[in-house]
Amino acid sequence: MEKNSPIKICIVDDHRLFLDSLKGLVSSISNFNVIEVFNDGDELVTYLKEGNEAPDIVLLDVKMKRMDGIATCAWVKENYPEIKALALSMEVDEDTVLKMLRAGAKGYLLKDIHPNILEHSINEVHTKGFYYTENITSTLLNSIDGKKSHDGVELKEREIEFLKLACSERTYKEIASEMCLSPRTIDNYREILFQKINCKTRIGLVLYAIKEKIVIL
Repeated sequence: MEKNSPIKICIVDDHRLFLDSLKGLVSSISNFNVIEVFNDGDELVTYLKEGNEAPDIVLLDVKMKRMDGIATCAWVKENYPEIKALALSMEVDEDTVLKMLRAGAKGYLLKDIHPNILEHSINEVHTKGFYYTENITSTLLNSIDGKKSHDGVELKEREIEFLKLACSERTYKEIASEMCLSPRTIDNYREILFQKINCKTRIGLVLYAIKEKIVIL
């Protein structure tokens, strides 16, 4: 792609008024080209299956009545891995964020964000491959060398094993069973990693693992 080529964008949202408003906003931003909008994931899938022009970025609503954002994101990741999905939602609950990340979302935004943040996030996802706001986690503002955290503290093998399992669908109780450890020991691993990685939630652990390529979702 040429350096100055517009970023091709598709928008998927089942609230028509929001969809039209978002289309107008994104279209007004220099170097953004909204090539199509859809009311649900089924419409996007059909569009791509028919061989139409693929976008660089998909702005994807999470909660939709027909083929929600999680299912749509997973399908896009499987069939068009070059397309980057950026989730849009009114909710920021841990379970939903984790499911979208596991499905392949490269970012997760709340719908009440400032237009400047939306513009920045689209550019970041397009150029760097990911974008997460500080209200999701501050972890991604840091980087590590190899298996070391941003403050130079090395992650032990069992901590890395726990971190990888924390990125799965398993509960903490199931992780304890998988690692042949007690739930209390797993709690200790979690708290140690929270301190080392400087985050407070499982979302933070997952984003850190993705950012540092400890896991590939």
